[in-house]
Amino acid sequence: MNDKHLSTQFDAELSGISNRVLEMGGLAESQVAQALYALTHFSAETAAQVLKQEERVNLMEVEIDRDLSAIIARRQPTARDLRLLIAISKAIANLERVGDEAARIARTVQRLINTGVSSRLPVADLAFEADLAIAQLRKSLDAFARLDTARALEVLKQDDQIDQEFDGLLRKLITHMMEDPRTISSSIDLVFVAKAIERVGDHAKNLAEAIIYVVKGTDVRHTSMENVENVVR
Repeated sequence: MNDKHLSTQFDAELSGISNRVLEMGGLAESQVAQALYALTHFSAETAAQVLKQEERVNLMEVEIDRDLSAIIARRQPTARDLRLLIAISKAIANLERVGDEAARIARTVQRLINTGVSSRLPVADLAFEADLAIAQLRKSLDAFARLDTARALEVLKQDDQIDQEFDGLLRKLITHMMEDPRTISSSIDLVFVAKAIERVGDHAKNLAEAIIYVVKGTDVRHTSMENVENVVR
């Protein structure tokens, strides 16, 4: 078997496993969107669907991780190919955690349906925060599909928006608890929902950092935005 044929096979394997990561990402994104729908419509049925989908996301992580190990052992990749496989390993771990956050929201929705929630609480603001997080995740997946560092940089620059939205929600919920102690229980539940949404944004950010690592060969985690911009340029 000649080297060209081996290279073509390896490229096909890389393409196949990358496509499965994108499939897993689409499923995780759908989970978050469904969890948001369950929250804003107090839909027990949709919350149950989110929890059921979690099993599929978990299974995909295990299967992709297994195939990654097999490819590394068989092909012994180097340079950018190895960085891509390392990034895929990090990506599926983050996507699995996105699914965990969606499931956490769904379980909270089930609890709120049973206990009730005040109409005065800022559920609509949670929806806005979730829309930001979903958009970030979608943008990261798009950047991964294209190995687009400029798109990945956009995700990193916009991460603060979700953090600011979370801080604002936290202040509102604390105010509600102080003004009406009867809302304390449901307000605390919504704080956990807001935190779960913020973490979805964090996982999108992690994926964006991994993309820059693949393309540029530089680990940009825990560095300044100025440094990241210099790397991407």
